[in-house]
Amino acid sequence: MPSLPRIRTRRSVQPAGLADVAERPRLAELLNSGLTWIHQERPTQDEALQLARRFGWHPLDIEDVMSRRQRPKVDVYAEEGESYLFAVLHFPVYDKQIGRLNAGELDVFLGPDYLVTLPTVELRPVSLLFRRCLENEQFRRDLFVRGSGRLLYEVLDDLYDYCFPILDKIGFKLEQIDEELDEGRSKELVRDIHKVKQEIISYRKIIKPERSTLKVLERNVERFLPEELDLYFDDIVDAAERLWDLLDNYKEVVEALESTNEQVLSHRFNDVLRILTVFSIVFLPATLFASIWGMNVGLPGGGDPAGDSATTFWIIIAALVASLAAMLGYFRYKKWL
Repeated sequence: MPSLPRIRTRRSVQPAGLADVAERPRLAELLNSGLTWIHQERPTQDEALQLARRFGWHPLDIEDVMSRRQRPKVDVYAEEGESYLFAVLHFPVYDKQIGRLNAGELDVFLGPDYLVTLPTVELRPVSLLFRRCLENEQFRRDLFVRGSGRLLYEVLDDLYDYCFPILDKIGFKLEQIDEELDEGRSKELVRDIHKVKQEIISYRKIIKPERSTLKVLERNVERFLPEELDLYFDDIVDAAERLWDLLDNYKEVVEALESTNEQVLSHRFNDVLRILTVFSIVFLPATLFASIWGMNVGLPGGGDPAGDSATTFWIIIAALVASLAAMLGYFRYKKWL
């Protein structure tokens, strides 16, 4: 079974005369309706410090941004004249180098008039949304006029919408394994089941700590949302819970498939052992007769005349055949064969 493929997202057409985002300055910045959105993948230490001096961030937040391994969390700073929210979120990303799902980190700084997104790896939904805002002035104006909290919601909404197709592919793999299990390809399915199980485990490790983090984010982001938009982040929390429910379901399914496959393999192995045992027992009388008549002692019919030797040989053969037939008939009667 092929490894989990990378999901392709439809790209918007770039207008003529507009430079690509990658060709622009490292700190790509959009400004409209008094709101600033800065998006930068894998920021350097100097870039992070430059942003910290500009927006007045705490030095510990910069350490978290530059840290390679950081757990999901939400920190809120409410100071006189300046308040902002710092969040670390994780999302599933397929890593081609290791051939499995890995956690892609997104560091978010949210202020009253700005949003800064600093992913450690490429998160395509965020990049595509930023590109769309860059290329479509009307879309940027309609989105930015709603405030920084609504902009953050759009970013997270696209990210979680991106998570469900990955789960759909895992579900499709489980259906394929179920069908192939019915076709009797148990030996070939061991590796496929292991790969899918690893993907589900990796996905659960990403989503599990995210659930509590999103609830904290929902409670603290309200200060950056107008009153009529305060229910939007409930949708993000519901999406995370739906992801977790599907992962729980897939975990039970893959464990059931693994158990069924092991039982099928064990049953086939027992069949092989049963046949080998039957053959061993069936040939046991032959070994016994051969041992007796092979002894260097006098036996009935063991004289020198050729007629007596021939008669004795056929008697032995007949006894062997009769014993074999009797034992096979007994095994059939007991339904061992």
